[in-house]
Amino acid sequence: MKPTLPGLHHVTAITGHAQKNHDFYTETLGLRMVKLTVNFDDPSSYHLYYGDASGSPGTIMTFFASENSYPGRIGAGQATVTSFAVPIGSLSYWKNRLESSGFPVKQLEVWGKTRLEFQDPDGLRLALVEEGEGERDIRGFAGVTLAQSNPAASHALLTETLGFQLEENTAERKFYRSQTSWLELASDPGAPGRMGSGTVHHIAWRTPDDANQALWLETLESQGYRVSPIMDRNYFHSIYFREPGGVLFEIATDPPGFTVDQPLEELGKKLVLPAWLEPSREKIQRFLPKLTLPVATK
Repeated sequence: MKPTLPGLHHVTAITGHAQKNHDFYTETLGLRMVKLTVNFDDPSSYHLYYGDASGSPGTIMTFFASENSYPGRIGAGQATVTSFAVPIGSLSYWKNRLESSGFPVKQLEVWGKTRLEFQDPDGLRLALVEEGEGERDIRGFAGVTLAQSNPAASHALLTETLGFQLEENTAERKFYRSQTSWLELASDPGAPGRMGSGTVHHIAWRTPDDANQALWLETLESQGYRVSPIMDRNYFHSIYFREPGGVLFEIATDPPGFTVDQPLEELGKKLVLPAWLEPSREKIQRFLPKLTLPVATK
């Protein structure tokens, strides 16, 4: 059986200010905080998850939040732009909303579509593109842009292994599509990027279940990629590897999802810790920066 990889699962970036990050993604962009937890590998920092009402795979923007993070530098070997899909006809609304909130917008024409590019409070580069019907709300991810000094190096992985289709190809950019999202490779001969606040940490692609993930692990290892063991992230299971251009990729399972430790109506309303960190809750909370959440109303 050939494993499947329908599209994006989540994108994880770094922020240096949890409160500004929370307010921007929930109030300005209108996403729901679906999980307030900590970085399982570094419990002294938050891990913030935003998405649609239930945190569906393909809608989840996450952040490692640490006040000690230094500003990063966007450059080659990184995911440089994360694009969200908004309903057709809504770009003028979003342009006005962002600019009136103090976030300047640049309007571009890319691959025959209008793209609104802007930055979040940390300088992370984001974009909105029109895809599908609906009201004005963000529908989830449209795709991601990767900057690489040699984009051709990733072509075989994307098309022969991961199942992407190359749809557009110029000297400067390549455009690939999966079932539910797209990936753009942009040529960047400049300086390599540096990880820090305002940069993407990794890109996660979704797979339906543990059986598919085990097949991905076997497939990637057979092709010489150094792949992490399967890791339990509570809300999904993950493997990690670097694609040829240096971007950290994750393959994450759709289940079990964010209601595994909270009912749907309570998602994102309080700090949740995995079982192995719960005995250290008091100590962890002492070191976390203050984060004010909206007061629940009936």
